[in-house]
Amino acid sequence: MAYYPVPPKRRLRVFAFDPSLTTQLDTVAINQLTLAVPWEAVEPGPVGEYLEIVDVDPASGAAYPPVDLNDPYLLAQDGLAPAEGDPRFHQQMLYAVAMLTIQRFEEALGRRVLWSVPRHAQAGLDRWQYVQRLRIYPHALREANAYYSPEKKALLFGYFNARPQQSALAMPGGLVFTCLSHDVIAHEVTHALLDGMHRRFAEPSNPDVLAFHEAFADLVALLQHFSYPEVLRHQLARTRGDLASQNLLGELAQEFGQAIGSHGALRDALGRRDPHTNTWQPVEPDPTALSRTSEPHARGSILVSAVFGAFLHIYQTRTADLLRIATAGTGILPAGALHPDLINRLAQEAASAARHVLRMCIRALDYCPPVDLTFGDYLRALVTADRDVVADDTLYYRVALIESFRRWGIYPEGVRNLSEESLLWQPPTAAEAAALTEALGDAAVLRGLCPDWGLSSNRRAVFEQAEKNQEKLQSGLFTPPHPAAVRALGLTIGPDVPGSFFASRTFTDYPTIEIHAVRPARRIGPGGEVRTDLVIVASQRRRGYFDPAIQHSVDHGQQAPPPADFIFRGGCTLLVDLDSGAVRYIIRKDVISEPRLAQQRQYLHQQWLPAMRGTYFGSRGDGKEEGLAEPFAMLHRHGAHS
Repeated sequence: MAYYPVPPKRRLRVFAFDPSLTTQLDTVAINQLTLAVPWEAVEPGPVGEYLEIVDVDPASGAAYPPVDLNDPYLLAQDGLAPAEGDPRFHQQMLYAVAMLTIQRFEEALGRRVLWSVPRHAQAGLDRWQYVQRLRIYPHALREANAYYSPEKKALLFGYFNARPQQSALAMPGGLVFTCLSHDVIAHEVTHALLDGMHRRFAEPSNPDVLAFHEAFADLVALLQHFSYPEVLRHQLARTRGDLASQNLLGELAQEFGQAIGSHGALRDALGRRDPHTNTWQPVEPDPTALSRTSEPHARGSILVSAVFGAFLHIYQTRTADLLRIATAGTGILPAGALHPDLINRLAQEAASAARHVLRMCIRALDYCPPVDLTFGDYLRALVTADRDVVADDTLYYRVALIESFRRWGIYPEGVRNLSEESLLWQPPTAAEAAALTEALGDAAVLRGLCPDWGLSSNRRAVFEQAEKNQEKLQSGLFTPPHPAAVRALGLTIGPDVPGSFFASRTFTDYPTIEIHAVRPARRIGPGGEVRTDLVIVASQRRRGYFDPAIQHSVDHGQQAPPPADFIFRGGCTLLVDLDSGAVRYIIRKDVISEPRLAQQRQYLHQQWLPAMRGTYFGSRGDGKEEGLAEPFAMLHRHGAHS
């Protein structure tokens, strides 16, 4: 029998943006792409290693036949042709864009991704349940909404009748499918991927947490635009190389935004359209915007503008020599269309810069604290993670980010200035390092804890191995107890533990400590050198009360803990050098910090109505958390919808 090699990629056709651009002469030629996604064995659905698409429509009671991507006719023509009215194409597009987004994360992290564990799982042995596939429902909702469900481990996409402000933008009453928006798909998949790495980022302990979730999902969707050469060349030609002007690459979900009554795209990283004059104006950095903005989408847009603004500056720096050559040094482009060769070179530089910025954004996730993230923390994570890969920042990517964050008024806490050296996360003190080595073990022990977790690893085996390593580390902190090492993590098991802490089920004399993750962080430098760190993520929780008097009474053992009003968490991310066993960075949020507790109490009390608190961070106070199930369903339904 003849042997044929397995193809590396599966080619599938999709909309580059959404169906509406196919009905416009200016964009019809670029709105159909053929994506090359990693080849895998798939069943009709499609159902593969990471995803399971289930196409049922609860509103109508319909169940649509699943597409078979292995059908010879579909293989021969790169899948189904884009079609708004064919549910099988909806399934195909969801699979293709989701798999491409997953690939971006795996390339940046150097390991396969895992979905988060169920939220009802409790601390203790055998507490986690492996989730192999993220379920995707193309027609789950009959409303203008799409969201990621942490409870169901699923993406739910809606469809609705358009109600545009202007009939020229969309057909009034026409059906709009959110599952056909390239940006909405990438955005929602990113929510699921981020939740798989940091499941506590869905808990709004400060104004930045949910805003970061939305901003990061937008950034992934935006920067993916620059990986499509035909689209990139088209928009560069239309804008004459000026990516800071209005263009499709800086916009998200054009059809969705117009269909719900906006005058333009759902969100725009570059500018805003005046609803009264219907004119587009570029957005200018405003260092005061953060102080007066609390709604997660609006606040997240500030972070998006900061990162995207840095990308634009990098692009302008990388292309300055091309423009000098093209203009004989004047810097003024001649009238008329730009030469195709210049467009191609500009596109190469824009794609390269976007690819690097996207990888910076994803890699930084391994350098974030596991709880209570702020935009300033993320800036420090960006700078530190990139410094580990590219020590010599000759193209000034990090400087561009620092400057752009400053222009938008985003400052980290606890730093003396905005120099690169000040923003880097710090190693532990000598005493902390000694305590951690005693508790965690030397380099040989830590290398044994590093999961065999690469791009070709078996995901279930990785999950099971990581779970065992988490249990080993947890036991190592308690048998015998290492209070100094635990304090170095920003946690506590000391003799004066406040009464608001939850008792451990396994180590009953101590408060519980949760080891979230034990994973490798792999990075390949520009010279080809490979560096692998062990990332250890731990957290601890205690009961929080809106009445400070009750908090004081419980913490000092003057009364038994009543049901908590909210959960207060501390945690730490360690990056350990596997060659030496030394802890390189210790990134922590102190669980016994009274100022942090007071800040969270004030934020939750002022910003959230009592009826909404249970939806986002409710607890029964007995250690069995409730709420936290669908933080994105309500968040996406109100305001910007996605």
